[in-house]
Amino acid sequence: MTHDGGAASVARSFVEASRTYLAHEYPRKISIAVRRLSDDDLWWRPNAGSNSVGNLILHLAGNTRQWIIHGLGGAPDTRDRAGEFERAAGGDVREVMAILETTVAEADAVLERLSAEALLASHTIQGLEVTGVSALYHVVEHFSMHTGQILYIAKMRSGHDLGFYEVDESGKVTGTRW
Repeated sequence: MTHDGGAASVARSFVEASRTYLAHEYPRKISIAVRRLSDDDLWWRPNAGSNSVGNLILHLAGNTRQWIIHGLGGAPDTRDRAGEFERAAGGDVREVMAILETTVAEADAVLERLSAEALLASHTIQGLEVTGVSALYHVVEHFSMHTGQILYIAKMRSGHDLGFYEVDESGKVTGTRW
């Protein structure tokens, strides 16, 4: 294999791993978690300086749209970042998850056709000059962080483990429940 073929293979592997997290693992976990919440719990905030699960989901959709769909895919930048955090009610779990699912599907389509050259190219996103690699890595990391917050709030509000994994007596993961 030539050096260029190896680099293209690494680029494709990076994009495919990112797609797995962004389009499958994180949204699936969020969906499982929010199904345990009432609409009131969706918009519950522990204090004025914190965000609700609903705000975090809207924020993930906005960030993903801006960084991947706009930044890497070239679509217009339509993000209303302040609005993601200002909303305090007015949407049920199905509506908020539909926004996230639509955004994730659009972002996945951008990533499916993303070239190795686009990963190395410079892109202007939120006024920052970043490579495609940096942009994609940012979104995966950002999605991971807020997914963890959503899962924690869902467990706290529901009082139940989310049951993602089957674990044997020794602590070894033996399967998933999703």
